[in-house]
Amino acid sequence: MEHRFQVDLRGIVDLLSHHLYASPRVYARELLQNATDAITARREFDAAAGPGRIVVEPLPDGALRVHDNGIGLTEPEVHLFLASVGRTSKRDDLGFARQDFLGQFGIGLLSCFMVADAVEVVSRSAKGGPAVRWTGHADGRYTTETDDTARAEVGTTVTLRPRTDTRHWLVPDRVGELVRFYAHLLDVDVELVAPDAAPVRLTDERAPWEIDHPSPEERHAALIDYGRQLLGTRPMDVIDLRVPEAGLVGVGFVLPSASAVGQGGHRVYLKRMLLSEDASKVVPEWAFFIRCVVDTAVLRPTASREALYEDDLLSSVRQSLGEQIRGWLLDLSVNHPDRLSAFLRVHHLGVKALAVRDDEMLRLVDAWLPFETSRGAMPLRVFRRGLSMVRYVETVDEFRSLAAIASAAGTPLVNAGYAYDSEILQRLRRVDPTIQVRRLDPGELAARLDPLPPGQEAAAAGFLETARTVLADLGCKPLLRQFDPVTVPALYIVGQQAANQDSLRRSIEASDELWSDVLSAFDDVEVDHRPELVFNWRHPLVRRIAADPSGPAVRHAVEALYGQALLAGHHPLRAVDTAALNRSFLALLDRAFTGPPNRWTGDGPTEEKS
Repeated sequence: MEHRFQVDLRGIVDLLSHHLYASPRVYARELLQNATDAITARREFDAAAGPGRIVVEPLPDGALRVHDNGIGLTEPEVHLFLASVGRTSKRDDLGFARQDFLGQFGIGLLSCFMVADAVEVVSRSAKGGPAVRWTGHADGRYTTETDDTARAEVGTTVTLRPRTDTRHWLVPDRVGELVRFYAHLLDVDVELVAPDAAPVRLTDERAPWEIDHPSPEERHAALIDYGRQLLGTRPMDVIDLRVPEAGLVGVGFVLPSASAVGQGGHRVYLKRMLLSEDASKVVPEWAFFIRCVVDTAVLRPTASREALYEDDLLSSVRQSLGEQIRGWLLDLSVNHPDRLSAFLRVHHLGVKALAVRDDEMLRLVDAWLPFETSRGAMPLRVFRRGLSMVRYVETVDEFRSLAAIASAAGTPLVNAGYAYDSEILQRLRRVDPTIQVRRLDPGELAARLDPLPPGQEAAAAGFLETARTVLADLGCKPLLRQFDPVTVPALYIVGQQAANQDSLRRSIEASDELWSDVLSAFDDVEVDHRPELVFNWRHPLVRRIAADPSGPAVRHAVEALYGQALLAGHHPLRAVDTAALNRSFLALLDRAFTGPPNRWTGDGPTEEKS
């Protein structure tokens, strides 16, 4: 008897292939899910039923046959499951709506039309009655009939007859590859019977994390080898993962090289059937150095069954896995410090991200993670010994320009120019309440540099007056000090007050008349907060320039030292700064080549007369 589907089948197939499923290859998974559900239902219907078995058989004519010894379907169930997409009435009575089952027969079977023109189902129910033959066509027709000639054993046989353009999905090698890919962890026997070939079992007896080994060391080595096969490289370590309330068990592999946030996903199985090899949001975002391989019995899949549904349970699982990864790190800090150091050299970013919100991880970072300081690379716990105040700068460029000078001035400095560093330093009092933490104000550093002896300061008065005149046009003021290292002739320092005042004045210039008047009320014009160019009296060049009489050469030298200090400190150059730098450079070059006669005249070289 011929019937019509209760949906627009062509529209449904288009929806499945273009919007729901990522690839037609999922037809193999849907067939296996249906067969596995049927076997699970038969086990609960008949406790004496034998072991489950699925036979996958590519046929010589290009068709594919899949047989299972599951519970089978009666004729009313055939109509209910195979012709009503999304219908759920009576599914509980039949046993197919419980969490022990993977999918829904209707959508699962319709997915086969992505690769087939016709789908034939022959099923005999364990509840009794004759076998039923159901044949569906891609144009929306289906027929049902009793079939006394069908095999007598209970179970279901599905036969797919491919379209011309989809035959490649049903060839033996591709079928074996897909079945192995999706079903290798299933706890039923899945066997591939290809033409002119011996049967091949495609499922493993146990998941890699379930296999017994003579010792923990051998188990660890076996799991590391399993991780190498999955990742293509040897993982740094492996962590056992378990969340009982989600029926989740598996392992997490620690990547051997740095990985960006969101790069690479996790392999997730749902009731031992592969759900996704690139699932996201399984572990907290900070744990991007972990790749998980887990099986879950309770977490919900999305409609395509290719990802996990975001709900409260998944959020709880993510938090629990984060706690287990955190526990692994703490165990390393206590029992395996060498392994922890190796891990931190590669994955410090993830640990720092966790330390921003977790006190235990903050203690671990404080004790083990090296920070860049003016005393060299060392953990914060070592750096702050004997200090009551920890000072830091927030950019790498600022650290490079100030570190040596700050150290010589007795002000040890931490470089907090990398991700999460300043946040970690601000939280340091949570692990050491006695310590003070403050960002270094460069203007404060200038006050710590040694002044010149009275006699020398008087001798340099003329140089300072010239420098004051030159630098006034550049929005800067000169300062003469002695400091190490002697290789630095001048240091450009922008104090916090100077930076604030400069920002305010830029805002005033960019605002309309009304807002300019309002902002001008906050500009303290009576206090000079300009940046400072600190000349180093210990540098021979500075002393030589200061000894020359005031004139153009000294002016150009001041401009040159100003430009060099800006470049050395990686400060941004304004148009006026670039003009001063170019002017001084060309003027000093011209002065250097003025004097001896030039042997180059006219259009070509001429020899000097002796």
